[in-house]
Amino acid sequence: MIRYLIRRLLQALLLLAVVSVLLFALMQAAPGDYLSEQRLAGHMSPEAMQALRAKYGLDQPFMIRYFRWIASVSHGELGYSVAYNEPALQLLLPRVRNTLLLTIPALLISWLIGVPLGVLAASRRRGWLDRLFAAGNGFLLALPDVLLCLLALLIALKTQKFPVGGMTAPELSDAAAAARMKDLLWHLWLPVGVLVIGALAPIMLHVRSSVADVMDSSYFRAAEGHGLRGFTLLFRHALPAAANPLISLFGLSIAFLLSTSLVVEVILSWPGIGPMLLEAVMARDLFVVLGSVAFSTLFLVAGNFLADILLYVFDPRIRVQS
Repeated sequence: MIRYLIRRLLQALLLLAVVSVLLFALMQAAPGDYLSEQRLAGHMSPEAMQALRAKYGLDQPFMIRYFRWIASVSHGELGYSVAYNEPALQLLLPRVRNTLLLTIPALLISWLIGVPLGVLAASRRRGWLDRLFAAGNGFLLALPDVLLCLLALLIALKTQKFPVGGMTAPELSDAAAAARMKDLLWHLWLPVGVLVIGALAPIMLHVRSSVADVMDSSYFRAAEGHGLRGFTLLFRHALPAAANPLISLFGLSIAFLLSTSLVVEVILSWPGIGPMLLEAVMARDLFVVLGSVAFSTLFLVAGNFLADILLYVFDPRIRVQS
C-alpha cells in the first residue's frame, strides 16, 4: 500500500508543478501587469514603477521569476502580492478556510441525499418513481449555476428571511460564541443550498446507473435467491458492489463543487477564494492568482488522493495490480 500511495502522491505533485508552470506562462504572456495598470491610471511615476518592478522581480526573465516563486513557496509565502503589499499566503489562508467551510458541508450533504435517492430510483426502475427521478434530474442538469445563484439571491431579497452576503452579521461581532455560530450557520444556508442542488443531479444519476448494473448481475440474483430483500439487499449488497465508480465520482465531485463555489461566492458575496481570485485577475496581481489556483488544484488533488485510498481499500483488484 505504501508504494501505491507514494506513486499517487508523486503523480499529484507532478500535476501541481505542471499547473503552476502553465499558469505562470499564461500570466507572463498576457500584456501588462499591476504596476503598468497603475502607471496608465496616473497613480505612479515612471521612476517609481521601475523601482517597484525591480523590487518585485517583474523585470526578470520567465524562468528566474518562476524559480523565485518556487523558493517563496518553500518559505511559506506563495509569492508577494503587489496590490496588497504582503505575502499572498497571508491573504489567501482566511479565504481558503471560508471556501472549505462552504464546500465541505455541501459535499457531505449532497452525497448523504444523493446516494439514497439514487439507490431508491434504481430499485424502482421503469416505474413512475424512476420516471419522476429522470425528469427531476433533467431539470436540475439544465439549470445553470449562475441562474441558481440569482434565484437564491432573489429569494433572499424578496423574503428578507436569509442574509445576503458575508459570513456573519456585524452587530454580532462581540456576541457569545453560540450566537455567532448560529449566525454563521444561517449565512451558510443559501450558498450551501445552491451547491447541494447543483451537485445532486450527477450524483443521483451515477448512483442509479451503478446500482442498476449491479442489480442485473448474477451476484445480485444469487443474493435474492438467498431470501434477502428490501434495504438490506440494496444497501448491504448492491451499493457496496457498485462502490468503485462512485468512489471515483467522489473525487470528481470535489472538483465540481470547487468550480461552482467560485461562482457562488462571487454572486452571493461569500468571502472565499472566488471574489479574491476575480479581483486579482482584474488587477493583474500575479501571485495572488497563482496562489488561488494552486489551492484549488491542491483541493482537487487531495480529493482524488482520498478516492485512490478508498479504491485501494475497497477494490482487491487494485491491491493485486499495485
